[in-house]
Amino acid sequence: MAEAAGVPAESLAGCRARAARTVLDQVVLPGEELLLPEQEDGEGPGGAGERPLRLNAAARSRGRVVCGPGLRRCGDRLLVTKCGRLRHKEPGSGSGGGVYWVDSQQKRYVPVKGDHVIGIVTAKSGDIFKVDVGGSEPASLSYLAFEGATKRNRPNVQVGDLIYGQFVVANKDMEPEMVCIDSCGRANGMGVIGQDGLLFKVTLGLIRKLLAPDCEILQEVGKLYPMEIVFGMNGRIWVKAKTIQQTLILANILEACEHMTTDQRKQIFSRLAES
Repeated sequence: MAEAAGVPAESLAGCRARAARTVLDQVVLPGEELLLPEQEDGEGPGGAGERPLRLNAAARSRGRVVCGPGLRRCGDRLLVTKCGRLRHKEPGSGSGGGVYWVDSQQKRYVPVKGDHVIGIVTAKSGDIFKVDVGGSEPASLSYLAFEGATKRNRPNVQVGDLIYGQFVVANKDMEPEMVCIDSCGRANGMGVIGQDGLLFKVTLGLIRKLLAPDCEILQEVGKLYPMEIVFGMNGRIWVKAKTIQQTLILANILEACEHMTTDQRKQIFSRLAES
């Protein structure tokens, strides 16, 4: 018992560490430390075995490592912060490193700078609108953050309206701030969403899947009915078709696609196309 109690804390931490190359596309848990094969050392390739993923200047010289959602830098280590599947994308140059992130099925949204989201106006306080974006606190939206808005020409925004915009301020120490214009002062599709249509919520993983450039789901859905659709990175989708029935069908399909296989999805689309 005395020998077991005297085991160094470093060895216990090493037992919990897992090699990233062996757990890609597998489930990782919060608190785990990622390990990568040694790329360059004094003994030659592979001489030092595996080591904790280092993010200091020496590691950047071999290849830049980018931490995505679900991962956090802790000194020169990379720790997992939420449960999900570990993903990796190789850099275009092929020089090592790349992007690592954890793909999870969470519904709670944490604001990220630059994300385009769908919000609901909940209050108007002076020159500021309060917008519910599904986070821990509402975001602020200035009436001047619209295309062509001035002190005399104010935008027509009412409580309950849907807003499509992006975050310009989003961190844990400050209130999130939204705008409905890009860097050139243009709306570029952002602003107040129409009164008609249906707003529903899905998981954040499904939103990322639908926004992928090679997403087959949107291509198949677009062949069914003419529609307007808006995706928010906060897990909200707004869709509008010609009739209420078509709008409900599209919403149900998008919600169910997350748990369908490719064959099941094709069968449903073929049935809808025939009807």
